Amino acid sequence: MHLVLDETAMAAAGQGNVLVSRLIHRAHAEPGWYLYAPACALVEADRARPGTAEHLAALPGVTVLDLDLPAALAVAQQQTWSVAHCRHAAQPTPDRPEGAIVATTAPQRWDGQAVRVLDVNA
Repeated sequence: MHLVLDETAMAAAGQGNVLVSRLIHRAHAEPGWYLYAPACALVEADRARPGTAEHLAALPGVTVLDLDLPAALAVAQQQTWSVAHCRHAAQPTPDRPEGAIVATTAPQRWDGQAVRVLDVNA
């Protein structure tokens, strides 16, 4: 299971969201569970809730995704860096042929996007 946290899910983690906390725990404790935090979304989450980036980056089950060249090119074509980086991170890759699921507390923002969404509203 591959999951990408968008900035709304990251901020919710800092507010004690039970569903996001369970995802973080599973990514740390269960084989085959992977949780990703795109750097651009991490910045937005930290702006909304200061301290979020440092907290999430310290968790052993969360992999922070850098803004590499392919991600930067994807971000450059969109209006919001966070959504673009999350969408890019959720796309299929050789090691994730089915892509990843975007975990969010704002599922409506992903309407019309080519990603699968997990609503983590508690």
